[in-house]
Amino acid sequence: MAVPELDPITGRYVYVEVAGVRNRIYFEESGQGRPLVCLHTAGADSRQYRHLLCDAGVTSQWRVVAFDLPYHGRSLPPEGWWEEEYLLTRDAYVETIMSFLEALDLERPVVLGCSMGGAIVLELARKHASDIAAVIGLEAAASKIEGRFLDWTIMPDVDGSVVASSWTYGLSAPQSPEAARREIWWVYSQGGPGVYRAGTYFYSVDWDLRGREGEIDTSRCPVYLLTGEYDHACSPEETFATAASIPGAMSAKMEGIGHFPMAENYPRFREYLLPILEKLSASLDGKSDAGGEGRGPVKSDG
Repeated sequence: MAVPELDPITGRYVYVEVAGVRNRIYFEESGQGRPLVCLHTAGADSRQYRHLLCDAGVTSQWRVVAFDLPYHGRSLPPEGWWEEEYLLTRDAYVETIMSFLEALDLERPVVLGCSMGGAIVLELARKHASDIAAVIGLEAAASKIEGRFLDWTIMPDVDGSVVASSWTYGLSAPQSPEAARREIWWVYSQGGPGVYRAGTYFYSVDWDLRGREGEIDTSRCPVYLLTGEYDHACSPEETFATAASIPGAMSAKMEGIGHFPMAENYPRFREYLLPILEKLSASLDGKSDAGGEGRGPVKSDG
């Protein structure tokens, strides 16, 4: 009898209350050690982190956890969702994340997020430094991404799933593997009506940290920002400007990567991620500050 080839990922549901409403949230995890919680991009889901969840070099030291926001992926909308328009706000986003961490009793995790998930980790560092050990923001900036909150994904004469998936497909670097880029397209094509638009409401309307970056204390919650050189939604220059406004923040441009580093080219992204995780492992365990090897971030010089 053939031995089945299985991924080391376990998937479950947990019940989380957000704004007084009960939500059934799907999450996947793998590994053991300090928790590393991963936040997906607007309109997508935790499948974006499947390569990280299967990376034994990471999961041997970290408990990697990735969850689907309500309305996204395998997390259904809460009961009564049809009675009001779904728009993701900063406050609701933060409450969802913190409620999820509390529900799983994840003590001082490192939180990694991409795109809108990369932006919100800055708010976590600002408001919840005592609960979050460190944040890693991918494709993140303090400023809102102008002009993204549009109605074309919910127009009755337009297939919004194809429009959103095709638009996001173009945010990958041209040299990223074709299969990975097509997988990003596929995940986005499965989003519910208006879900991508709801995420861009946060990213393009409700989010703006400019002028408050200095409220982030990196001595309590270290901040690492990584942005792909081919990202034209959030450019490396925007990320560098944000890092320069946060005393002690570290930043780097990822070569040969676009807007979805963990999904479009994981081997290349891994070169940037591992040195950060090694450095955090050393510092959070009270050991000497080890920078590790590879393409790690450097202190932003603005």
